[in-house]
Amino acid sequence: MTNHYSVVIVGGGQAGLSISYCLKERGVEHIIFEKSQIASAWRSQRWDSFCLVTPNWQCQLPGYPYNGDQPEGFIKKDEIVEYIESYARSFNPLIKEGVEVLNLRRGDRNIFELSTTIGDYTADQVVIATGAYHRPKIPTISERLPQHVQQLHSSQYKNPESLPNGAVLVIGTGQSGCQIAEDLHLAGRQVHLCVGGAPRSPRRYRGKDAVEWLAMMGYYDLSIDQHPQKEKVRAKANHYLTGRDGGREIDLRRFALEGMQLHGRLKNITRKENSASLEFFDDLKVNLDNADAVSESIKRTIDSFIEKNQIEAPTEAPYQPLWQPEMDVPEINLAEANISTVIWCTGFKSDFGWIEIPVFDGKGYPGHDRGVTEVRGLYFLGLPWLYTWGSGRFSGVAKDATYLADYIMARRRVAQSQNDWTVVNEFLLGS
Repeated sequence: MTNHYSVVIVGGGQAGLSISYCLKERGVEHIIFEKSQIASAWRSQRWDSFCLVTPNWQCQLPGYPYNGDQPEGFIKKDEIVEYIESYARSFNPLIKEGVEVLNLRRGDRNIFELSTTIGDYTADQVVIATGAYHRPKIPTISERLPQHVQQLHSSQYKNPESLPNGAVLVIGTGQSGCQIAEDLHLAGRQVHLCVGGAPRSPRRYRGKDAVEWLAMMGYYDLSIDQHPQKEKVRAKANHYLTGRDGGREIDLRRFALEGMQLHGRLKNITRKENSASLEFFDDLKVNLDNADAVSESIKRTIDSFIEKNQIEAPTEAPYQPLWQPEMDVPEINLAEANISTVIWCTGFKSDFGWIEIPVFDGKGYPGHDRGVTEVRGLYFLGLPWLYTWGSGRFSGVAKDATYLADYIMARRRVAQSQNDWTVVNEFLLGS
């Protein structure tokens, strides 16, 4: 068949390249379609000072572990792109960049049909490796802001110098929100930060990076089936911390002492002629306390592990809050606060609308078991908590890709065996 492949991979990021490496290792013919270019999200959807929050030793793409001289460091945006590009060069996959898959459906005899911007293709099996962060999620309340106020999603922010003069309102305190707020704060910009319910994590504790302790405790090998929250954990916000300048905790209370204005979650926006009034929920103290409580619970878990395994490690005193809000400021005026820019750090939403195969739940999330769907030959890879915490990250995608590559091979053998029996039966019936 013209333009037919045993396996088609959609997406040329770390997940798509990982499954490509594993399939090439097993001698499986395949092709990758990438609508932009390799590592496009890392290039275009990260700010200039971005770096990973996990240590470099966790960069473990299949057959290509980190081999630099800073395993305890945190690689920056440009280095991440180079890591992924050099990974692709190391095994030279068949990849079509600048090619978008417009439609995926299931045709006759269980063959998958793909319409792309360069023509139609078919495949025996398909791996969707586009991740889950497709479209910026900005609440409709944003429409109430005056037109002269610049609005950005976190994926569009680049650096403080690219923003107009004036104060900046950052909405959301997940990893992106806290790190962007820090980036602006360190540049001397006046920052207003809407503090949500995201938890925070210690960076280093009792002589090691917290990530190293959690790895030793087996946390990153914990499957979603074993996790106390099961599937609910997929919707949870990530703990905030940073790898900037060698890595450190993000303590919003310290920022407040240094002049950052902290508020509760955004409640309402009221237009007032050429300005607007922002109303906040009365939950700043609760959100700060809860974030600290999560960080302290992580430390207690590490303490228990150290004690149980009789590990020699220095001790540390419990965290003491550096600052307490005297009272929540229920409302501010944009003009009076001189806020010229609003950055929405409110996450992304998935868009699998181009897949015309019924494998999704009511919220548009694909039903799967470790990436294997109920539709024979259709798989997903690179989703957050596909199987473990590291599934959508450099640390865990190799295990998922290896699993799916073995599954694809097993399915090919079954299909070939069934085909062989069909040929024999047709021969016997015709003789």
